[in-house]
Amino acid sequence: MQAVKALESNVRSYSRSFPAIFSRARGSTMLTEGGRNVIDFLSGAGALNYGHNNHQIKAAIAEYLASDAVVHRLDMATPARLEFMETFSAFILRQRGLQYRFQFTGPTDANAIEAALKLSRKVTGRQNIVSFTHGYHGMSVGALAASGNRFHRTGSGVPLSGATFMPYDGYLGPGVDTADYLQKVLMDESSGIDCPAALLVETVQGEGGINVASKEWLQSIQALARNVGALLIVDDIQMGCGRTGEFFSFEFAALSPDIVVLSKSLSGYGLPLSMLLIKDGLDAWRPGEHTGTFRGNNLALVSATAAINLYWRSRTFSQGVQRMGELARRRLEAVASEYGNSFAVRGRGMALGFDCQMAEIAAATTCKAFEKGLIVERCGPVDQVVKFLPALTIDSKTLNQGLEIFQESLAEALIQTGSDPKKETSWPTRPSNMRSPSRSSPSP
Repeated sequence: MQAVKALESNVRSYSRSFPAIFSRARGSTMLTEGGRNVIDFLSGAGALNYGHNNHQIKAAIAEYLASDAVVHRLDMATPARLEFMETFSAFILRQRGLQYRFQFTGPTDANAIEAALKLSRKVTGRQNIVSFTHGYHGMSVGALAASGNRFHRTGSGVPLSGATFMPYDGYLGPGVDTADYLQKVLMDESSGIDCPAALLVETVQGEGGINVASKEWLQSIQALARNVGALLIVDDIQMGCGRTGEFFSFEFAALSPDIVVLSKSLSGYGLPLSMLLIKDGLDAWRPGEHTGTFRGNNLALVSATAAINLYWRSRTFSQGVQRMGELARRRLEAVASEYGNSFAVRGRGMALGFDCQMAEIAAATTCKAFEKGLIVERCGPVDQVVKFLPALTIDSKTLNQGLEIFQESLAEALIQTGSDPKKETSWPTRPSNMRSPSRSSPSP
């Protein structure tokens, strides 16, 4: 790791949290150069829903490469591109009664968000984007303007504008319907809030702390967007492609977004691939108006098609993800119950969060977990939530083994930090200005 410290920029993050050199990986396990087997509950921040080196998907990639087929093609037509769109339409869209046009953006999720925001402004002739507290949409300037985290926003170095933040579901407590508040503000001609081009929302906020919006709240947000002439954009970058149990995270609420943003696990193999799904009447682009050199890389389209054919031609895989998610949730809730009301578990499907309330506890827990052979990361405003994103293909034995490591690590972290609620007469409060050690520490 000294070579990494000497050669790579200080901006690196995950290599600080998990100080090892990883040489091989398969399924839900990674192997370090030192010979350690480590269970992966991070899954490439949601980019590896089908595990590392999924052999069936890899076979499709290898066959394509061996055939000397076109890999890079800008946005020229190829059989791989057409096959992906036809397969996605048949087994993802039509099975759900959805109809969209495809726009392949640059390879990053932030580029897809930028395209969605640009298109919504073009269609409506408005500039304002309504985003939500604790939302996260990427690191480019436009996406960052619609993201809530102060640490990331400060790093932009320029004024961030064009977005208005409104309280997410539950942000003001269970007794306040924040959709009603948003409606009042947007319908009031003197609220000081410009009519929005779009409402940009995650149905489950991943980086924001695994905050889950209810079906009723999401339906209210969709209805409000229609009423004020704004587009509804669902950011399904991390929570799409099966993470919540269904392919789209908004299916349970029966939403029909105007624009859906997909990335991360879309390629099925960790290859960069991002796209928008756009309702027909909203495809207002002129040719070349939003472009990029690496739009819809053919190799990623091949692996994406293979993933759909493997897992999404029927509902069986989706049902399995939901079962495994419930197994993990019950296990985490049992851990939380050992400590009274000190911790909270939330999430949907295989996106789960264990709210430690204090960043020190979460940091110590994830550090000890890595020492014991588990990669698990943190999220939330001050990184106080341990975030669980296991591969959707993980087996129950490996899942339980990882959860057992987490349980042991939490117990040791509580002793280390002197914060064990079993022994405290009062639970310490978290300082409001606390920031994650791993996000700001200069250590290797």
